[in-house]
Amino acid sequence: MSDTKPAASHRRILAASLVGTAVEFYDFYIYATAASLVFGKLFFPVASPSAQLMSAYATFALAFFARPLGAAVFGHFGDRLGRKSTLVASLMLMGGSTLAIAFLPTYAQAGWVAPFLLCVLRFGQGFGLGGEWGGAALLAVENAPPGWRARFGMFPQLGAPVGFVAANGLFLLLGVLLTPEQFLAWGWRIPFLLSIVLVGVGLWVRLKLTETPAFAEAMKEAPPAKAPLGELLKNYPLQTLAGTFAVVCCFAIFYLTTAFALGYGTTKLGYSRETFLGVQLGAIGFMAIGIIAAGYWADATSPRRVLMAGCIATVAGGFLLAPMMGSGSLWLIWGFLSLALVMMGLVYGPLGAFLPGLFPARVRYTGASVAFNVGGILGGGLAPMIAQALADRGGLVPVGYYLSGAALISLTALFFLKRQAE
Repeated sequence: MSDTKPAASHRRILAASLVGTAVEFYDFYIYATAASLVFGKLFFPVASPSAQLMSAYATFALAFFARPLGAAVFGHFGDRLGRKSTLVASLMLMGGSTLAIAFLPTYAQAGWVAPFLLCVLRFGQGFGLGGEWGGAALLAVENAPPGWRARFGMFPQLGAPVGFVAANGLFLLLGVLLTPEQFLAWGWRIPFLLSIVLVGVGLWVRLKLTETPAFAEAMKEAPPAKAPLGELLKNYPLQTLAGTFAVVCCFAIFYLTTAFALGYGTTKLGYSRETFLGVQLGAIGFMAIGIIAAGYWADATSPRRVLMAGCIATVAGGFLLAPMMGSGSLWLIWGFLSLALVMMGLVYGPLGAFLPGLFPARVRYTGASVAFNVGGILGGGLAPMIAQALADRGGLVPVGYYLSGAALISLTALFFLKRQAE
């Protein structure tokens, strides 16, 4: 690990990578929260309460299937035209889709058109997100000085807890200020409306950036790839496949401890929305601690080793889910969520350095984005819905097994990479 410290000019770059992903996770998580709390009632009212929640989670999953398409499209332009303009476009698409959700009619107002429009805008969110994380990670790591790749690469990851706190904090505040009837009638729209402020900040920071040195150097050495996705799949299939499965664990942890836990805690466990949101807010800081620790640890060893350690810890952690989440004690629930989010930091923090490190600069935007977002489908897209179905049939024990299984999938993928990503 190098002792060379980053220059002051790097602060704007790190801020741009963090702010963009903070906006991304704010936008994405306000949808997850609304899906857990109100979308079932507003857009699928003819179903039973459990089926309403499952339908809302299905629309939540839709964005994960849009993400690989966005990754391929934005990756294509990011590898051919540059990182900066592609990042700006992805943020505008995601932010615009999120803002439009604030103005949607409900099923009672527009019938089937309402859930259809919700699905369209959710698809737009996911499509924009497909180009967001990969570009933010490259912005950070391609500007990192020697020995600082993992610590620079952790800054996009830190956007996740920042966005989570902003989203959940706002929902918690609305729960305190509004009656349940007011929140259901119109209060849920406010977080989507306020996303325009965060998107504006993200665009302002990113429009001031220049192109990354690695991309500029790659353009000097050879013309850009005509079809980056084709070149990626032809020349780097092992790295793409293993990188995809390596991210399954982090997505599974995040959406089981956030979206699923909130829905389960406010229905089956009977806690109020404000109480459970407060517990989650009290736990999210541990994710940031895990990310920061992972960044320093990965620069001292390697991102792959830290990811493997986090996966092993998550396998064990899955067996704690049922006894702690179902204990009837808010302290034990908070303890499990805190522990799980530390593990999330360990398997998420190094990804900003790990995934870009698998690919050369000419196909790096496409490679990192495709692996991250296809892994998102496998690990997170269906996680809340599958976990809800497992809990309905067998309680929390099979949900814990599901989490451990996701970690084993990622651990196996990392073993297959051997020392290639060291």
